[in-house]
Amino acid sequence: MSCQQQEEILVKTVCEIYDNISKLDSLKPCKDVDMLFTQLVLTCMPPNPIDTTKLCQKLQDIRSHLIQLCGVAEGLLETHFSTNLGSYENPLDHIEEFPYFSNYIKLGLLEFTILSDHTKSDGHVPERIAFVGSGPLPLTSIVLASNHLRNTSFHNYDIDESANSLATRLVSADPDLSKRMFFHTTDILDVTDELSEYEVVFLAALVGMNKDDKVKVIDHLAKYMAPNSILMLRSAHGARGFLYPIVDPTDLQGFEVLQVFHPTDEVINSVIIARKSPSSTPPPQYSSVDRMIDHPVIRTCKCFETQQDFNHLTHGINCMIE
Repeated sequence: MSCQQQEEILVKTVCEIYDNISKLDSLKPCKDVDMLFTQLVLTCMPPNPIDTTKLCQKLQDIRSHLIQLCGVAEGLLETHFSTNLGSYENPLDHIEEFPYFSNYIKLGLLEFTILSDHTKSDGHVPERIAFVGSGPLPLTSIVLASNHLRNTSFHNYDIDESANSLATRLVSADPDLSKRMFFHTTDILDVTDELSEYEVVFLAALVGMNKDDKVKVIDHLAKYMAPNSILMLRSAHGARGFLYPIVDPTDLQGFEVLQVFHPTDEVINSVIIARKSPSSTPPPQYSSVDRMIDHPVIRTCKCFETQQDFNHLTHGINCMIE
């Protein structure tokens, strides 16, 4: 089957699912919602040569609306499970009730591994990390704090007060995380000098639902993050661009892009790691021989771009999950 035929079949299937999702009365978790979004994810998960940013305007409009619908559904799903988990005396003892928790375990290990690869030279473990867009179920912060960065404090930012209230309930009974996880209700664009206090900033995939909004947030972070601090972003690749916004590495003005990783398994989000430039001078464009890393890469003009099954990447380092 040719690449064009693959793309045509994919687009046709995605549009059919989109039509069905658009007819739903509500996106709250239920049998129909779960079935349609599972079908959508399974359709977009296999590697596909499609570039969703180059579709015609009609399909771009559908893609944009579909990403918004995915964001709403994801938020309602997280709210549902965070509310249920919060009813337990010790919510984190039951965290695996969330059906996609294993994906967050994998994603947490992936991001920790990438972060470690690019910070291990100085042997420094970050003491303060910010997560922008943490939501009612801050699983990335919980996984990283519990499994990988056990002496690091996590400052979670979300614009939704009710989301932060639910998230706080999840960790309040834990004697360790309750002292290391903090929640701030504010628009990240209103946070300025405080951003310079973090060695690492994570930007959630759904913060900035379109390119203009995403770039606006990135530019704000570039203005206020400390020189040489690390920015971790989530993006999407191929057909997964129907599910999440795509971050173009060239949009990261003021940052040196270190690596782009595209999983091909059930971890949906791509991961981009970038370092804040030490000055206002734009970072240099590197050639393919400037530096080397341990993982096989496909080189672009500005960053390392890796596309592979995450299980292959982590082969031999599973001892990192404790």
